[in-house]
Amino acid sequence: MVFFDAQSAIKSWSSEEIILPYRDPLNQRCRRYFPDFLVTLEAKDKSIKTLLIEVKPMAQTKPPLLPKSGKQTPRFIRECYTYGVNQAKWDTAKAYCKSKGWEFVIWTENDLPFI
Repeated sequence: MVFFDAQSAIKSWSSEEIILPYRDPLNQRCRRYFPDFLVTLEAKDKSIKTLLIEVKPMAQTKPPLLPKSGKQTPRFIRECYTYGVNQAKWDTAKAYCKSKGWEFVIWTENDLPFI
């Protein structure tokens, strides 16, 4: 990705190379999660940090809002499922990163300067 290549602080990066098993909250099946990026960089204090990065639309990072009608529409139900799956994936990623001494971050359209 050109963005990562252009950053002098980034020492290495890869895309979707880590596979994390997680449990689907709807049917309890074991599934696989591929976070978007793994980035190793030199922080401002000269320490080396590793970030596991997920890129998602901001709307998928917040719980869905029930429609004003109060009805659970198919869209609302779909958004609830997506949010639940994302939370399961991200809980898994946070635990994995904690065990490695890494940091898990979620980037949205608000975090990406090149969109």
